[in-house]
Amino acid sequence: MCKPIVRKITKKEADSLLRPYHYLTRESKGFRSGFNYGAFVDNELQAVCLFNNPSVPELVKGCFDLPRTEQSGILELGRLVKHPNANIILSQFVAMAMKEIRKERNVRAILSYADSRYHAGYIYQSLNFKYYGQTDPKSDWWFEQDDGTFIKHTRGKTKGSRGEWRPRSRKHRYLLIFDKSLNTKWVEEPYPKKNNKEYKYYDYGKEFSYRPKIFNTVQ
Repeated sequence: MCKPIVRKITKKEADSLLRPYHYLTRESKGFRSGFNYGAFVDNELQAVCLFNNPSVPELVKGCFDLPRTEQSGILELGRLVKHPNANIILSQFVAMAMKEIRKERNVRAILSYADSRYHAGYIYQSLNFKYYGQTDPKSDWWFEQDDGTFIKHTRGKTKGSRGEWRPRSRKHRYLLIFDKSLNTKWVEEPYPKKNNKEYKYYDYGKEFSYRPKIFNTVQ
């Protein structure tokens, strides 16, 4: 395994890995660019980690009982992906990216989610995030495309559109608090354990299977 060089990257650079290799590519159009970091080995981009301001202020309100005017410094780890052939430890990269962003900003806490369809969040467990159970059951509207495929609704109107409601996969909630004055209203639970599952990714129109490799400790 190689220790990468970590630096900020553009949305275009992030897209070069997120579009072909992140499982949400088939479910959502695009992604929110925020504080984007890349892991490089021999000047080649090997992995991408994106931090954003939380898209749902009510979630932060529910977690910390903070009004919108006091939510500065609460971030969400919104996307994480690496090239299937990357020779790096993903948890080490995330730790390095968090160190970099904390040099530039006052980061009070970082929220992240692990999709229960594929994994339990072992990366976050190895980074000492605390676990707060799964998100509540919800459903999403999926638009039917002209070719018969479906894509999940993210913004805008749904009235009059063609599609169907589908149950949303529940997410494992993880939280790492740096500001010790913050107190979460969520109830901590034991870490979940399960095997990671393969999911499909797409590289120049070809479909492959990929099982994420998770390491239990940061080296």
